[in-house]
Amino acid sequence: MQLISKVSQRHRNQAGFNLIELMIVIAIIAILIAVGGWGWSQMIRSGNEVAAAASIQHIKTLQAQYAAKNKGRFANFDDLVGKVGLDDSFRGERPVVNGYIFTMTVEEPTASRPAFYSINADPQVSEGVTATGSVHYYTDSSLGTTRRTDENRPAKADDPAM
Repeated sequence: MQLISKVSQRHRNQAGFNLIELMIVIAIIAILIAVGGWGWSQMIRSGNEVAAAASIQHIKTLQAQYAAKNKGRFANFDDLVGKVGLDDSFRGERPVVNGYIFTMTVEEPTASRPAFYSINADPQVSEGVTATGSVHYYTDSSLGTTRRTDENRPAKADDPAM
């Protein structure tokens, strides 16, 4: 009997967490996770925006190389992938790369107008927690720079340069 009494006495004197302390610890962990998740999504969004701007500049360079070899004509995404080494992820009519949808229009030259291309890069999701970016980009064969807008619409030639 004395042994049971000693064991039970030891359990009563043993310190531990009560329910309030445990709830406070869980609340602190939840706050840290929420702040970290928000920061992570902002970092991903920013990275996607930088990658989209860099991709547009790279495509612009590849279009110049392609035009130099093809009598001033420009290529679509599939031709750039196959003939000048654009990344395979750009195959198709509207490739999605790093959370951005890329759209290109190519016009053949006519007697009165040289060949022309334009490229838009728009985020897949532009608002909310799951946004892949908030900046829209545009460039074309007549511009020296890439244009951008923070408005929720595709960028165009008269938007401010980067």
